[in-house]
Amino acid sequence: MSNTATRLLRLILLLQEKPNQKAEALAEKLEVSIRTLHRYMSMLEEMGIPIYTERGPYGGFSLMRGYKMPPLIFSPQEAIALVLGTQITDQIWGELYHQAAMSALSKLEHVLPEEQLREVRWAQSKLVSTGFQRLPLETLEPDLIRIRQAMHEEHKLQMLYQSQQQTQSMQRIVHPYHLVHRAGLWYLIAWCEVRQAMRSFRVDRIRSLEISSETFAVQTAFDLETYLQQSFEFETPYKIQLHFSADFADLAKSVQIPWNVITENPDGSIHVEFTASDLHMAASMALSFGPSVEILQPPALIDLVREWAEAVVSQYT
Repeated sequence: MSNTATRLLRLILLLQEKPNQKAEALAEKLEVSIRTLHRYMSMLEEMGIPIYTERGPYGGFSLMRGYKMPPLIFSPQEAIALVLGTQITDQIWGELYHQAAMSALSKLEHVLPEEQLREVRWAQSKLVSTGFQRLPLETLEPDLIRIRQAMHEEHKLQMLYQSQQQTQSMQRIVHPYHLVHRAGLWYLIAWCEVRQAMRSFRVDRIRSLEISSETFAVQTAFDLETYLQQSFEFETPYKIQLHFSADFADLAKSVQIPWNVITENPDGSIHVEFTASDLHMAASMALSFGPSVEILQPPALIDLVREWAEAVVSQYT
């Protein structure tokens, strides 16, 4: 723990959890000396925290019965986590939660003590998260808002959906369960009446969407975490391996792509690995690096990039 305020908050929580705690045990949990612990107890009493001591083998420090720590008291680290988390929510979900995020930040700033507020200001200026990979929100927000409303009210959705394997859109009636943001894409996890099973639908592939007047009953036994593990394992079968020459090693390290594995070779070149659910998207990404990268695996991606490259060359000869 880095400062006195954090330890004082932790001490209140420890006393609130269990009465009659020995000084030695409390000091050990706070990682301070017995003398420092007694000083902290005096500071809490000066702050008006009702503490009493019972002597004897079964005695110790306790909070007055019925005392509870007031709401919205955070340690500096907790306040930073709340603020940074709110900012990330705003960046990922855009207008869907922008006003709520800004309102939450404003409320936090008004209730935080000066010490916590200084820590938050420091974190906001030094710990920056930016450049989240995502599709443009402007065209997706109307559908995201409708999906959120339908989930909240437990109404069915009627949608025209075109999957990657289909050349034409198909009418679907679904029971919306969850919205998931993954690797820059939004997915609707829903029960599909056509397939009679739970399915994941990419929101950017929804061609039209309407909220039905019909309601549905949520399956309480549905486990989202298990479904996502199984679903996305199936949807990300391509393991891509690329080789960057030594001259472009810095490019491989700095580009905003979440490599699963990055290996530096003795000659200065870089070997990277990642997974992709769409070979066409992987081919577009590989071609964007030009001759700085060589595709090692899979063969299907090599063939696709070769085909595209030959087609491009033929256009300009």
